[in-house]
Amino acid sequence: MLKRSTFETTQSQIMHRSEDLISAASNRYRITVQVANRAKRRRYEDFDNADDIMMKPVLRAIIEMSDELTQPEIIGEV
Repeated sequence: MLKRSTFETTQSQIMHRSEDLISAASNRYRITVQVANRAKRRRYEDFDNADDIMMKPVLRAIIEMSDELTQPEIIGEV
């Protein structure tokens, strides 16, 4: 039996978001490392949280970073 993920993002949306991240970045390697580091950080933060276990950390990092790119108001001023 196939497991279905609970998030609504399709593969084409993920590809589009990752292309947007790469095109907005000045260095492809650097943005790739940033996505990997965020995914690694989120993996350990959410290790105890079983709510969103169906979404891979890399996909979540891509979605979050592309949202921050297109919607800077979610970051807010510190």
